[in-house]
Amino acid sequence: MSNRDELSKEIHQVQQVLWVGIGCKRGTSWQLIDWAIEQVFRENQLFTSAIAGIATIDTKASEVGLVELCHLRNLPLKTFSAKMLCSVCVPNPATITNHKVGTPSVAEAAAILAASQLTSLTAFPVTSIEALRGSFLVPKQIFQLQGQTGVVTLAIAQASNITIY
Repeated sequence: MSNRDELSKEIHQVQQVLWVGIGCKRGTSWQLIDWAIEQVFRENQLFTSAIAGIATIDTKASEVGLVELCHLRNLPLKTFSAKMLCSVCVPNPATITNHKVGTPSVAEAAAILAASQLTSLTAFPVTSIEALRGSFLVPKQIFQLQGQTGVVTLAIAQASNITIY
């Protein structure tokens, strides 16, 4: 088997363990969100095939760009209430986000919660990332492209007890 065949086999065997937390302005295109994901994964040497799903605040559940991206990539969209998101201690909280949507973090908190596979408030408030069962991999980054509508904030967390290379 050639090195190329081995690499191809490894890529196809990557476990889907990464949750991408997304915050975005209304009207952000799926193309901008997709471009941001590609950039972050490339910069951090991660496989996009390892994405388990997209996570965000529940008020973005019907956001066209997010819904289209999930459909095109065949990924689930997991949403959390502002109450759940604001209960997570994140490394980069934002006052403006708290003012606009009722939580100081969408992308980081959603990625952490999705990777931790928490679905109820029984474990809240969470005062440290370490208290959750996922690993926080990439802190939030904000993306905007000239000529593209919208802004996207993206963060990545890895599901627990799994190591990726």
